[in-house]
Amino acid sequence: MEQILTQFFNVNLMIDAWPIVSRGLLMTLLLCIVVVPLGFAGGLMVALIGTVQHRWVRWPLIVYVDFFRAIPPLVLLIVIHSGLPFAGIRFSPFASVCLAFFLNNSAYYGEILRAGIESIGKGQVDAARSTGLNALQTQVYVVLPQAIRNVLPDLVSNTVEVVKLTSLASVVAFHELLYSAEMARSITYNASPIVMAAGLYLLMLWPVVRMLSRFEHRISS
Repeated sequence: MEQILTQFFNVNLMIDAWPIVSRGLLMTLLLCIVVVPLGFAGGLMVALIGTVQHRWVRWPLIVYVDFFRAIPPLVLLIVIHSGLPFAGIRFSPFASVCLAFFLNNSAYYGEILRAGIESIGKGQVDAARSTGLNALQTQVYVVLPQAIRNVLPDLVSNTVEVVKLTSLASVVAFHELLYSAEMARSITYNASPIVMAAGLYLLMLWPVVRMLSRFEHRISS
């Protein structure tokens, strides 16, 4: 038991490692602030384009969504950061992560928002158009507010997954939380910094998960 506490819950080592881990935490928060809105904006664009009833629009969009939902985010990130340089295209670790997450998340957010848009009855669209609103105004002022409310639990759940997946940025040497904790572990030869990083992820995401559970319970009741 003492060895477990020493190797995984060494408070003194956690305090010593905090300056390194805290910088990683700040980079993780910065990454979340960028990739979540970026992915949502891409998903909104995908969902709106998906409302166009034309095969030359719908079929390429279906291929885009299916491809980026099927390919693992880690593989996509490695291809962008380590594969594209062979074609003369180089991105910084931060840009590589943002691009990979944009492509992956826009597909997932797009499908969630598309389901929300399709849940709105055609009668509401016709009623909005009859008042003089054009197609874009109808989507923005009538359809999207209701659609987002209908799929809000799914949007929040997907956002939680996005935050957890930011740990993948460590594979391209982006100094986020996990990468920084791993650096501290390699210096101290102790797993306590990794445990501290896990605790920080828990502190960030547990309130959101509880809020999501309450929201889903309120909707179902």
